[in-house]
Amino acid sequence: MPIAALTHRTVIEITGEDRVAFLQGLVSNDVTEAAPGRAVWAALLTPQGKWLADFFLFAEDGRLLIDAEASQRDMLIQRLSRFRLRSRVALTAAEGLAVWAGWGDSAMPVGIAAADPRLPEAGWRALLPPGEAPHGTVGDYATHRIALGLPDGAPDLEPEKSVLLEAGFDELHGVSWSKGCYMGQELTARTKYRGLLKKRLFPVRVDGPLPAPGTPILRQGAEVGEMRSGIGGHGLALIRLAVPVGEELSCGEATLHASVPGWMRLPEKAD
Repeated sequence: MPIAALTHRTVIEITGEDRVAFLQGLVSNDVTEAAPGRAVWAALLTPQGKWLADFFLFAEDGRLLIDAEASQRDMLIQRLSRFRLRSRVALTAAEGLAVWAGWGDSAMPVGIAAADPRLPEAGWRALLPPGEAPHGTVGDYATHRIALGLPDGAPDLEPEKSVLLEAGFDELHGVSWSKGCYMGQELTARTKYRGLLKKRLFPVRVDGPLPAPGTPILRQGAEVGEMRSGIGGHGLALIRLAVPVGEELSCGEATLHASVPGWMRLPEKAD
């Protein structure tokens, strides 16, 4: 029963009576859907619609809790705080909580916990006191989520450059198309409804040394993408949709073969 303490992640707390309305106008998903036992996956974008951060939202005892990358905690608190204006909210680092994940046959714990909202196969996430996981590691979790094709923030997405739909936010329930305006909504909607997407984040099998994030991917000598995160012989890579899936590609000293996870929807044709 694999359970891992995700030590590369942290928890931010938002309190105050305006907390839901405040965050609703800033992030890609519907904050009102967060409730005890139900988490929401959302992203914060630039005004131009490029990714800055993504996180899981939990609602509990008069507060919102953000499960975010630890390296982005201070940035998120600072950026979100800029938009408080007259909103009655406060943003702080949550004390005494750590991020946990379980999958496979592991039972969801009692407390602040919910199914991973992206895929049933992803398992569950929980915000619990820090401790040592008896049955899993961060590496085990990385292997699990890469096999499913799930991004994990940076380095899978690049700040102020990545587009949400490249990383599956549509199919993986990270965007609300009905909630109203939020920062960066225009580009996100235009990308979807005008079919502007040219690249996607694919799971890849890696034969050879694991390339570093950002290593160019080549097809017959032409650059067609770049490597993102990886572990062992598997990874995620951003690849042009015009490249036939499964075709042998080169990346550093390794050979890559991409696959399409069952949840991913691809256009019938790509330029």
